Amino acid sequence: MLFDTHAHLNAEQFEEDLQQVIERTKEAGISRIVVVGFDEVTIYKAMELVERYDFIYAAVGWHPVDAIDMTDKHLQWLEELAAHPKVVAIGETGLDYYWDKSPKEIQQEVFKKQIRLAKKVGLPIVIHNREATQDIVDILKSEGASEVGGIMHCFSGSAETAKQCIEMNFLISLGGPVTFKNAKKPKEVAAQIPLEKLLIETDCPYLAPHPHRGKRNEPAYVSLVAQEIADIKGLSFEEVARVTTENAKRIFGIQ
Repeated sequence: MLFDTHAHLNAEQFEEDLQQVIERTKEAGISRIVVVGFDEVTIYKAMELVERYDFIYAAVGWHPVDAIDMTDKHLQWLEELAAHPKVVAIGETGLDYYWDKSPKEIQQEVFKKQIRLAKKVGLPIVIHNREATQDIVDILKSEGASEVGGIMHCFSGSAETAKQCIEMNFLISLGGPVTFKNAKKPKEVAAQIPLEKLLIETDCPYLAPHPHRGKRNEPAYVSLVAQEIADIKGLSFEEVARVTTENAKRIFGIQ
């Protein structure tokens, strides 16, 4: 049984056919999904999904691109939501220096506030990183994020950076890009990082794995990520499925 640790079934791309997507997910042997809310609208939708489906859990946080829109009232709301039994993480949060909607200083401040919140409520942190690796590592260290740990979502950095993150109590999550022929870094990470420190995800509807690249991604395709890791490591698909699911249950505190 597989665990898609990062999905956006709350995205508008799934509005027309969500039930069919859910059925394909079940048929593909996906036992659990964490749906990630990252702003007001997507958090509301994530919470609706956890009430409707027993195998769906939520992560709630504020995306760095939209950091400029986050208020203290939103932070209070996240803290209230964190008490829900099916909210299993704070995030996705982090830094994104590719888009310039939110100034770096504001992103960093909002990131720090969410790390402090995660520590306060005792939940792991889901990290979004785009072109900001060193600043993310520095902030995680300075804020003592290792106390709760978390997930480096859709990790695209080097194996060396992955090892640094593992030392801070973070797991490394690989998605569709590990299946791309030209994806040197994710393949090196899959090869070098112990299976006990890896998670799998889709980040659907984005980043569909080969052979669906460029199309809408969905949770059923997480099996292709697991198979690629199995091939790279010379392990069985079943072993990768079992260990990554155990890793996910442990980090999210799911029995």
